[in-house]
Amino acid sequence: MKLTTDSAAVAAAATAAEMGSSLTLRDEMLAAGLLIDTGENGLYGRSQIFEDVIDRLNVAITHLGKDQQPEVLRFPPAMRRTDFEDSEYLKSFPNLAGTVHSFCGDDMGHHRLLRALDDALAEGDGERSDAWLAQQKPTRVVLTPAACYPIYPVMARRGPLPAEGRTIDVLSYCFRHEPSLDPGRMQMFRQREYVRLGSPEQVMAFRQMWIERGSLLVNLLRLPVEVDLANDPFFGRGGKIVADSQRAQALKFELLIPIADPRGKTACLSFNYHMDHFGAIWKIACDDGATAHTGCVGFGMERITLALFRHHGLDVNAWPDDVRALLWGDTESRVVHALQAGQATQSTQTAGVAGERS
Repeated sequence: MKLTTDSAAVAAAATAAEMGSSLTLRDEMLAAGLLIDTGENGLYGRSQIFEDVIDRLNVAITHLGKDQQPEVLRFPPAMRRTDFEDSEYLKSFPNLAGTVHSFCGDDMGHHRLLRALDDALAEGDGERSDAWLAQQKPTRVVLTPAACYPIYPVMARRGPLPAEGRTIDVLSYCFRHEPSLDPGRMQMFRQREYVRLGSPEQVMAFRQMWIERGSLLVNLLRLPVEVDLANDPFFGRGGKIVADSQRAQALKFELLIPIADPRGKTACLSFNYHMDHFGAIWKIACDDGATAHTGCVGFGMERITLALFRHHGLDVNAWPDDVRALLWGDTESRVVHALQAGQATQSTQTAGVAGERS
C-alpha cells in the first residue's frame, strides 16, 4: 500500500532545498504533511499516514502484552477533578496541569463576555486581551495528565485485589502544558500503558519484564536503544530533593531514542514503580489487606512514531523490510517469535550461570 503522496514528497524536497541544513525534523514533518501546524507550539494535527503508523504500533504493543491477559480500559482525555486533586499531581507538577473552564453565568454575564470578546477581536492576533475569561469558571473535570491516573479510583471501588493482582491496558490522549518547538514534546499526545497493581514483588517483576519487552520492540523497529535511570521533572526548589530520592531508589527508568532534541535523546518509553503512593491515596488493598503497590510502562505513541520517521525517513514505503513486515505484515507472529527467542536466550544464559556456579 502506498502511504505517501507525490505532492507531499515534492513539498518536503522543495522546503529542504530552500532551507538546506537548517531544516529540522519538525520542518520536514510539516512540509511533508505528516504533521499539521495549528499555529500553537506543541499542538499538531496528524495525517492519515502518521495515524496509520500509530495504529499499527498499537497492534504490536497489544501482541507484546497479550500473554499478560490485561483488562482493557479506555477513558476520555479528561478525569474527575476530585480524583485529580486526590492524586497529588499538583504537588509535583503544577506547571504542567490543564484545567477545564466553562461559562456558568447568567444573561448579564454573557453580555459581559461578548463585550470583552469583541474588544479582544478588535485587537488582532498579536496581543489579544483575555478579559473574557473572567466569565469562565472551573468545571468538575480536568485534562488527563497521564493515561493511568483514571484507573486507580476505579480499582479502589472494586475492593481488594485478587491474589494475582491486576494488570490493566489503557490508552488515552494526555495533556501537559509545556509548549515547545520540539515535536517530541507535544502538549496533547497519546500514552499507551500497561499498569500493574499488586504486591511489591509482583510490581517489580512486571517492571523488569517490560524493560526487556520495551527494548525488544524498539530493536524490532530498528531504532537505537538506550535504557537509563531517570527522574520526573518535579517542580520548584524542593523538586531536586524529590528527584534525587526517586533516582536513589531507582523508581524510574526511561528508554531513550534520538529524535529532534539537539541537546540529547528523548524518552519514548518509561518504566515506573510508584511504590504504595497511589495505593495509599485511594486505599487500594491486596488480598491480604496490605496496601497495594503499583507500577506502569508507558509508551509515548507520538514519540515512537516520530523516531521511526527520524531514523527511517519520511516515506514509509522505503522503510526497512523487516520494520514494514512487523507493522504492515503478520505482526502477531513476529512479536510472538521475538518473545520466544528472547525467553530461550534468557533460559540459556540462566543455565550457563547455574553451570558455572556448580
